[in-house]
Amino acid sequence: MSTSTTSAVLLAASGASEHRPLIITLFSAFVVATLAITVWAGRQTKSAADFYAGGRQFTGFQNGLAISGDYMSAASFLGIAGAIALFGYDGFLYSIGFLVAWLVALLLVAEPLRNSGRFTMGDVLAYRMRQRPVRTAAGTSTIVVSIFYLLAQMAGAGVLVSLLLGITSDAGKIAIVALVGVLMIVYVTIGGMKGTTWVQMVKAVLLIAGTLLITFLVLLKFNFNISDLLGKAAENSGQGSAFLEPGLKYGVDAMSKLDFISLGVALVLGTAGLPHILIRFYTVPTAKAARKSVNWAIGIIGAFYLMTIALGFGAAAIVGPAEIKASNPAGNTAAPLLALHIGGADSTGGAILLAVISAVAFATILAVVAGLTLASSSSFAHDIYANVIRRGQATEKEEVRAARWATVFIGVVSIALGALARDLNVAGLVALAFAVAASANLPTILYSLFWKRFTTQGALWSIYGGLFASVFLVVFSPVVSGKASSMFPDVDFAWFPLSNPGIISIPLGFLLGWLGSVLSKEEPDKGKFAELEVKSLTGTGAH
Repeated sequence: MSTSTTSAVLLAASGASEHRPLIITLFSAFVVATLAITVWAGRQTKSAADFYAGGRQFTGFQNGLAISGDYMSAASFLGIAGAIALFGYDGFLYSIGFLVAWLVALLLVAEPLRNSGRFTMGDVLAYRMRQRPVRTAAGTSTIVVSIFYLLAQMAGAGVLVSLLLGITSDAGKIAIVALVGVLMIVYVTIGGMKGTTWVQMVKAVLLIAGTLLITFLVLLKFNFNISDLLGKAAENSGQGSAFLEPGLKYGVDAMSKLDFISLGVALVLGTAGLPHILIRFYTVPTAKAARKSVNWAIGIIGAFYLMTIALGFGAAAIVGPAEIKASNPAGNTAAPLLALHIGGADSTGGAILLAVISAVAFATILAVVAGLTLASSSSFAHDIYANVIRRGQATEKEEVRAARWATVFIGVVSIALGALARDLNVAGLVALAFAVAASANLPTILYSLFWKRFTTQGALWSIYGGLFASVFLVVFSPVVSGKASSMFPDVDFAWFPLSNPGIISIPLGFLLGWLGSVLSKEEPDKGKFAELEVKSLTGTGAH
C-alpha cells in the first residue's frame, strides 16, 4: 500500500481523534436516549402480549416506520454502499433484491400471518399440526436465522466504531462487538417489544435524515447531474465503463453468474421468512393495519434504497475504491468515509459529518440487533419453553422470564460469532440469513396457510431439511474458508462453489415439505385447515 493511500485511510482516525469529544457525545446521546425509551417502555410492559407484541397498540404508520427501522440494517447502510462502491452495477443489485422482496411479504404473508398467529411464526405452523415437534422446529429455525443476521450487524459495529476511534487491534474490535451485544441484551430484557419498536422508529427517522443529507451533498457536488456522478465513479473505479454495466462481480464466469441467480432468489424470497420481520405484524391491532404498515414500509425503504445510488457511486467517485479497501477490504466503511470526504477530509466539517453519520449507522445497528434478539428469544420462550418444555402450563410471568434469559444466551453467542465475522461484507452476511429464512421458514409458512394436505411430517422435513441444507452449504462455501475474504482465510475446506446456497436449499425446502406430506401416514385435519383458512383470510377469531 502506498504512503499516500495509507495516509488517506488514516484521515478518519485522525479526524476522529481531534473531535473525539464530539463523537463520544453523539454516541452517548443516542445510547442514553434509547435507554430512556427502553426503561419507559419496560415500565408499561405488564403482560406477555406487551413483551412479545407491544400490546398490539401501534398504528399502521408507526409499525411501517418500525419495520423500516428493523429492515434497513447495517447491510443496507454500510454493506450495500460498500458493494456499490467496489462493484458498481452488480453491487446495486442488492438494493433491488431487498426492495422487491417486500412484494412477496405484502401479497402472500403479511395479512394471513397477522390473522392466524398470536406472537410467533410457530403459532401459525402449529395450528393444525402436532404442537411440540413443530414448535421445536420453528423455534430452532428462528434462532439460527436470527443469529446469521446478527453476525452482519456485529461485523458492521466493529468496523464502524474502529474507524471512528482509530482502533486497529483485534482485541479492540472484539470489545466493540461485545459492547453492542451488551446494549442489545439491555434493550430487549428491559423494554421488550414496546421499547424495541420505539427505538426502531427513532432510528428509521435518523437514518432517512442522515441518508438524505449525504445524498443532497453528493448531488450538490456534481450540480445534481447524475450522469456526471456515474461517469466520475466509473473513472475513479479503475474499471471504466464496465463499472456501470452488469458482470463486474457476477459475470466473471458461469459460476459467478449462477451465484448471482442464487443470491437473487434468496433476496426476493427471504424477507417473507425473516422472524424479526414476521413478528412485527403482530404489533398492530388488525390485519388492515398490518397491510397498511407494509405499504408504508415499502415506500420508506424504497426511497432509502434509491438513495444508496448516491451513497455507493458517490463513495466510488469521491473516496475511491483503493482507500475504501485499505480501510476495510469488504467495503463496509464506504458510507462513513464518504461523509468524511464530502464534508472536507481535513476539516472540522468533515469530522463532524463523519461523527453524525457514524452515530446514525450505530443507531441502525443497535435497533436491528434488538429486533433480531427479541424475535429469537420470544420464539424460544413461547414456542420451546412454554409449549414444549412446560407443555402449555407456564404462566405469562415465567414465559417472559424465560425470554429474558434466552436474550442473554443469544447475545453471548452473537458476540462470539460476530467477533469471527468482523471482516466480512455485511450485505453478503445478510444475504446468507435471507437464504436460510427462505429455505426453512417460507416453504412451511406457505404450505401451512394454503395447502390442506400439509402434515406435521412435511413441516418438519421442510424446516429441518431447508435449515440443514442451507447452513451445511454455507459452512463448506467460500464464505467460511478458501479465500482471503473468507471468515477463516488460512484454511480451505470449501467444496461448494457458490457464496449463497439459495438456488439449492430453497427449492429443496419446498420439495421436502411436499415429499414429507405425501409420504406421511398422518391424515391431515381438514376441519382445522378450514378454520385456519377462514381465520387467515377474514381475521375472524384473530388476536
